[in-house]
Amino acid sequence: MLARDSKIHDLTDRIGLPLVLVVSAANLHDSHALEPLVQGIPKIRSRRGPRRRKPAKLHADKAYDIPDCHRTLRERRIGDRIACRGIKSSTRLGRDRWVIERTIAWLGGYRRLTLQYERHGHLFAAFLALVTAITCYQNSPTETRS
Repeated sequence: MLARDSKIHDLTDRIGLPLVLVVSAANLHDSHALEPLVQGIPKIRSRRGPRRRKPAKLHADKAYDIPDCHRTLRERRIGDRIACRGIKSSTRLGRDRWVIERTIAWLGGYRRLTLQYERHGHLFAAFLALVTAITCYQNSPTETRS
């Protein structure tokens, strides 16, 4: 969570570039943001064949371990790697968790998002989109830049 009154949910690729960002109120449960995140997945370039619309699997933390989230992913035929509630340590999932934490740190490096000055959510979302574009450009592999 970067701002005081809002929460940022992000879906990233394997190297940590943000693909989909959703802003929600800070008092909502994280699982409510899974549906907009999954619906916003862009088409993924494939080396062979047409562009894919879905990832092979999705990693998530314990907040998404509810039947509705599992059902949403199963309906779209997306594999899930969600940490189970009730288990104290999820060290195996931590191997992939650092990518999300690094992405949040990239976004948190901008003061405009860390301290929320805007009263309207659409203004905060616009600054978030701008910061996301800058972050993707700065951290993308050099062979994709033109």
